[in-house]
Amino acid sequence: MTDIVLETIESYNEYLNKLPSGCIAIAKKFREDQIQAALLNVKDFSEGVIWLSEVSELLKKNSVNVESNIEKIHEFLTEINDALQIRDYHLVADLFEYEIAEFFEQCKKIVREQ
Repeated sequence: MTDIVLETIESYNEYLNKLPSGCIAIAKKFREDQIQAALLNVKDFSEGVIWLSEVSELLKKNSVNVESNIEKIHEFLTEINDALQIRDYHLVADLFEYEIAEFFEQCKKIVREQ
């Protein structure tokens, strides 16, 4: 594997590790009525998971075994968007805490081949 692929795998895995706690933090902000801060975090989260999805596809094209179903996150983004449109922040918090954080807890890291 090239150095760039190895670095990308490392970045992917690091980001994957941070997502569950980030989801919990977003949920907490919504529940504590810190809506503006939570919305900024949702924006950052959305950009991050789109990156994760794109990287997943690029790694697969480079014969890297990516076992996580990262594409599932697009469904979550749609649910979040729908809940935000009706300002149901309790639902958004629940999605982040009980569904999305759990999803990322179950995602498998990419194992680098030696």
